[in-house]
Amino acid sequence: MRPVFVEPSGPFLSRVKDLLDGARVPIAAEVTPAVDVAVCDVTTPDGLARKRALMTRVPRLGVLVISSGDIALESAVLEVVTPDSLESELLPRLSRLRARLVSQQDAVARQRDLKVLLDLTARYAEATDVEELLHDVTRKLAEDFDIDRATLVMVDVEKQLGTIVAASDDASLKDLRVELSRYPEIREAVRTGKPVIVEDAPSHPLLEDVKESVKARNIRNIAAFPLIVSGKVLSVLLVRRSSERGAFNPREIDFLTTVAHATAIAFRNIRQLDRERGKREIEKTARLAAEERVHELGRYASYFAHLSDGVAILDGRACVLSLNPAGQRLLDLSPDDYFGRHVNALTNPSDDGLLLDVLYSVSKGLVRNDVDLHVRTGAGRRLTLAISAAPLSGDAGEGVAIVTMRDVTRQRQMADELRRTKEYLERLIDSSVDAIIAADMKGNLTLFNKAAEGITGYRGEDIIGKLHVTRLYPNGIARDVMSRLRSGEHGGPGRLATTRNELVSSTGERIPVNMTAAVIHDGTREVGTVGLFTDLRDRLNLERKLTDVEARLLESEKNAVIVALAGTTAHELNQPLTSVTGYAELLKRKLKGDDPSTKYVDIIYREAERMAEIVRKIGKITRYETTTYVGTSQIVDLDKASSHEE
Repeated sequence: MRPVFVEPSGPFLSRVKDLLDGARVPIAAEVTPAVDVAVCDVTTPDGLARKRALMTRVPRLGVLVISSGDIALESAVLEVVTPDSLESELLPRLSRLRARLVSQQDAVARQRDLKVLLDLTARYAEATDVEELLHDVTRKLAEDFDIDRATLVMVDVEKQLGTIVAASDDASLKDLRVELSRYPEIREAVRTGKPVIVEDAPSHPLLEDVKESVKARNIRNIAAFPLIVSGKVLSVLLVRRSSERGAFNPREIDFLTTVAHATAIAFRNIRQLDRERGKREIEKTARLAAEERVHELGRYASYFAHLSDGVAILDGRACVLSLNPAGQRLLDLSPDDYFGRHVNALTNPSDDGLLLDVLYSVSKGLVRNDVDLHVRTGAGRRLTLAISAAPLSGDAGEGVAIVTMRDVTRQRQMADELRRTKEYLERLIDSSVDAIIAADMKGNLTLFNKAAEGITGYRGEDIIGKLHVTRLYPNGIARDVMSRLRSGEHGGPGRLATTRNELVSSTGERIPVNMTAAVIHDGTREVGTVGLFTDLRDRLNLERKLTDVEARLLESEKNAVIVALAGTTAHELNQPLTSVTGYAELLKRKLKGDDPSTKYVDIIYREAERMAEIVRKIGKITRYETTTYVGTSQIVDLDKASSHEE
């Protein structure tokens, strides 16, 4: 039982203490957080001043006043008892005061819950960054519900892995992989699809395998709320409290369940293609789904009137009982056109069975979200509506289903255009003869076209997101390329002009390439790099062949010059040699045998013949052949050059 603070001054307070002692109600010497009620005696002249000072100092305190006359009730949490009725009325009035305190505190808490929920749904509607949104959700819950830590964990049931996408105490904690074997409360929430509440965690049988870790971290109370969309658990909201903060009460559990449901819808919607457009409409649908669980259903009409989404209440025959103004404008209907009419007659869908199938699922207790329905309005406009439907609780009178309608005609047209553009760009990239390779700022490959596969031998599906970009370059080259990109001296900041480089294939072959590269920006934020690579192997082979041909051509030209020169030389030398030989022969005939000059004439004749032989060899030269002469000098080798043998 919570203690009662009794003011020390007043003639009747001793009787109060005796009555409290007799009822075994603890008495506090001062006002502490554990005290919720104080007893003040205002029968003395300064009693009212003391009472007001106490209520000013501790506004949350309930006050039971002992007064012998009338006193103005200055607070909703104030009771009055007369001195004559202390014995009979003190304890009942104390109980009634505490009950009113609990009721007031509950009302304040529910008002706070509603404010938090409205704040969260407003954040859903305005959010443009999923990671920032989810961190804000967890931080807001931790601040407003006295939670040590709130965490959102994406689950992969098949792999038994979880990914922390947001944590209340650390904005940078995201994309952290955890093993679900260490979180039995998450596994149980995924298995059952229902909230899992654990009190006194170190001794709870569900946490038997991890109780030492739980105890070491001073975790006493745990709650896991599944985020479900279309019957599938997408993630789990995990909240924890230490032993000092107390267990989760039923109101908090109901509220956190509602938040989990709203967050699941918001999380799924924001990650869709139209997250940059129409977020406000998507989040309003999510807000409707959340707030209909905390408001009395009887108040929905006035609330729905202010929504931008169309909202219809249907009876068991799928006839419209209520349609808010936004729905009337959406379907081009007047207030008198819809009541009692079948929903298909109002929407004129291209597929009559689709909406009926949705309503059949709702009749079985299921919730259907974002079903695209092609309709024709009362004015003949053709729209695409995103239909969501859910069953209503039993206090809804005749209403059995609530249907929300959101115009997504433009979003779907944009989605089709984006899909066609994406397919065109993919075909364009894959048909490029140059290799195109992209990576994020961590170096993880994000794009690898067909030409890149052909050059490197890797398959894109095997390495995208798995192979680091540095593996495609020789050691140190990737770092050098990034340095050049940032230097601004090789094509400008964030750009690299055409340069010669090498790639490493799957077999380890170093492939010569020409490459250009650039840093990809999202606004001012760097998000990745892209490179274009041209395979130079064929070009280099061709260049080598051309070099060989040029060398052979040069050799042929040399040979042609030598042959022409040799022919000319032989022709020109033959005539004087013939004259020398002829005159030498005449001299020999005129000289007698014993004439000493005969010997010199013979020498002239013999050397002339020798020269004639040399001239004949010169005339037979067909190619350029040299031999060493006097050290390193080179002269024509007449024997080899005039030989017809190769």
